[in-house]
Amino acid sequence: VQLVESGGGLVQHGGSLRVSCAASGFTFSSYYMSWFRQAPGKDREFVAGITWSGGRTYYTDSVKGRFTISRDNAKNTVYLQMNSLKPEDTAVYSCAARRPVLNGPEAEYSYTYWGQGTQVTVSS
Repeated sequence: VQLVESGGGLVQHGGSLRVSCAASGFTFSSYYMSWFRQAPGKDREFVAGITWSGGRTYYTDSVKGRFTISRDNAKNTVYLQMNSLKPEDTAVYSCAARRPVLNGPEAEYSYTYWGQGTQVTVSS
């Protein structure tokens, strides 16, 4: 099983970036996918989640209206489009996968697979 993130980098305040997560080794289309992030010195936090079909999405309040999560089950890939980026969005962004469960999408312990992460840095 692999989750490989890409697309991170350095962007200016107000800019945009799209990160991707390519999955392999499991039935991607059956899994709920999420993005988490961890800033230096802070706990990892939930950013966005998407159901297996892509029909429902969830976001943490701080990114609503700026970030969009999507998926392409034919390509086994989940995306996070980030617009109007702020310095406080600077973090390592990781994707995670879980089978559909009753736990809320923020529950880190409910995720089975994790990627290594990609660094996103927003300059002020």
